[in-house]
Amino acid sequence: MSVAERPVQTPIRWGLAAKLFAILILLGAIAVLVTGGLGYVRARDALEATIYNQLTAARQAKARQVETYFRSIRNDLRLLASSKMVIDATRGFHTTFGELEQKPLPDEMRRAVEEWYRVNYLPNVERLLGKEITKADYMPSGNAATYLQYQYIAANPQPAAQRKLMDDPGDGSAYSALHALYQPLLRNAASTIGFFDMMLADSASGRITYGMIKEVDLGTSLRSGPYRQSNLAAAVARCASTPDPSTTCLEDFAPYMPSDGQPIAFMAAPVIDRGTVIGVLIAQLSIAEIDRVVTGDRRWRQEGFGATGEAYLVGPNAFVRSGPRLFYENRDAYFAELQASGAPAAEIDAIRRYGSPVLHQQIDSQATRAALAGIDGIGQVTGNYGRPTLASWGPLAISGVTWGIVAKIETTEAFAPIYRLQRDLAIVGAVALVVVIAIGAWLSRSMLGPLRELTAGVRRFAAGDYAAHVPVRTHDEIGQLVTAFNGMIDELRDKNTLIETKNRENEELLLNVLPAPIANRLRGGEQRIADGFAEVTVAFADLVGFTALTSDMPPQAVVTLLNGLFTRFDMAASEIGIEKIKTVGDAYMAVCGLPEPVENHAERMVRMAIRMVHITREHALENHVVMKLRVGINSGPVVAGVIGRSKYIYDLWGDTVNLASRMESGGVPDGIQVTRPVYERLKDEFVFEPRGFIEVKGKGEVEAWLLRL
Repeated sequence: MSVAERPVQTPIRWGLAAKLFAILILLGAIAVLVTGGLGYVRARDALEATIYNQLTAARQAKARQVETYFRSIRNDLRLLASSKMVIDATRGFHTTFGELEQKPLPDEMRRAVEEWYRVNYLPNVERLLGKEITKADYMPSGNAATYLQYQYIAANPQPAAQRKLMDDPGDGSAYSALHALYQPLLRNAASTIGFFDMMLADSASGRITYGMIKEVDLGTSLRSGPYRQSNLAAAVARCASTPDPSTTCLEDFAPYMPSDGQPIAFMAAPVIDRGTVIGVLIAQLSIAEIDRVVTGDRRWRQEGFGATGEAYLVGPNAFVRSGPRLFYENRDAYFAELQASGAPAAEIDAIRRYGSPVLHQQIDSQATRAALAGIDGIGQVTGNYGRPTLASWGPLAISGVTWGIVAKIETTEAFAPIYRLQRDLAIVGAVALVVVIAIGAWLSRSMLGPLRELTAGVRRFAAGDYAAHVPVRTHDEIGQLVTAFNGMIDELRDKNTLIETKNRENEELLLNVLPAPIANRLRGGEQRIADGFAEVTVAFADLVGFTALTSDMPPQAVVTLLNGLFTRFDMAASEIGIEKIKTVGDAYMAVCGLPEPVENHAERMVRMAIRMVHITREHALENHVVMKLRVGINSGPVVAGVIGRSKYIYDLWGDTVNLASRMESGGVPDGIQVTRPVYERLKDEFVFEPRGFIEVKGKGEVEAWLLRL
């Protein structure tokens, strides 16, 4: 064959190494992109699902709290309306009110009432309504209404907020004598249950014959008087013609002028005597308790809502029933956001005049419309300031009102971790590609099969798959590495399982012994925990005669009886925000105001003591035994800390603790005895009876008061 006939060899442009290298680079790039993209999508979906779950859980918890509140109010109101005290009071006030209506009214008394309205009430009505009014439309009509408003309002020496403390104006009338009898009883009932006000209306005339806090609706007619269009009049009208003791009539919150235009709801129940409705018992409900529940005492961050999240209630036409978060945190920014989002000027003006967005701000969105339509759901919606938000919504099951609740957080805050992950994935992806290029040349010249399997196993392990075993295909160094890797995974999996188990056990044990903030400090490495608290309230409770009661009982029965009682105490403490310190035998010690300070620690502790007395009575009845609780309460400074190493205990020391213990030991069965600091704090909220000076060991004579239950 001649030279001319030889085939020309085509130069090899892509060798096997080059092809393998290119394939490795391509595979590496694809792996990085797919892993990063898939990881981003899955992380975003997981985060979104978690956020929706958290919002839904928060929304459902708050909905249950609000529903429970109204259910409790209904039950308490029914019980009061059927009591002999309320039936007798209704008849008595009906009779004495009618007597006052027939008595001539001195002109100077009528002029005094008119002057009080001119100075104290009518200017505020004009300010709230934003217009001039016909003053005669708001004056009381009838001799009885004018007489009662003079005695209990215009001539009342108490400030407006304390008018309810006057039991008898001393005018010598039969009405005032009856009032002196029932006012302390009804005032205590309203305070214990949590009513803002309690009133009695005459079913025949529609007159308010009694009001506990003495507002300007006292004595007025709900059929022809100035408040005939109010939700109070609607509630009374519904219940006045219903001779069913199980009936309650709830009217939604609305601005109520006698209460300075504040949002007020009314729940009424018929007062029935021998099958006939003789009157209506009305509970006046303030929006404050609803707002406290929905806003979590305005502790949004602590409840997991971050910087922009919140929950809010809406009623018909999407007007809010709880204040938006920004209104409480930054009033100027709140009004600026309203204006920027296009809220009507009339709406903004009403919020400024009434000092509250409740019943005046409208949040009309997909979420609120669905919630008011009775539909549960989640999704991304436009928020109340025009920004995208993630929201969970649903209705509330409260008979008599149509409410919805929405829990939301702004999308930018919710997805902030995803945006950071997106940036980090880009950086990691770029670094990974550089690494693949650097090692690809070397990998292309060797057998990559076992190493690919090992790499895949490592990735699965890094992703959390602790069962990521790699098959051993060779007996060289790579095979030894694979064997070592498999052994490491097995060992790490076993150790990780053991560590997680021990951590859970330790966490449960520590939280059973110590308050959560103290436990966190111990886990943070603090060796000696001792804190001083300038103002807390300490309570000691002891079962009177428990040793004698249980002397003939089997040990198991004693423990069961005591454990059942103290478990109910613990549940009440958790609900009210009380920190249980310890129990010694049949004695129970608790404190409020530490380790996290609270302003109303004394009030909470007194409410806890009332609950404990009632719980003890119920527990005794259920177990057919006679048990009485003795409670002592004191407020002041204490020192608190953790003592012991092998068995931790969190305890309190100081004169405050000792005096609280002495208040208990020197108290009376079924009684709550308090010191002067507690009395001074709460004398305007609870009714106390002075006990005088009692002998206290180590202190001499100490002044004490008994809480009237």
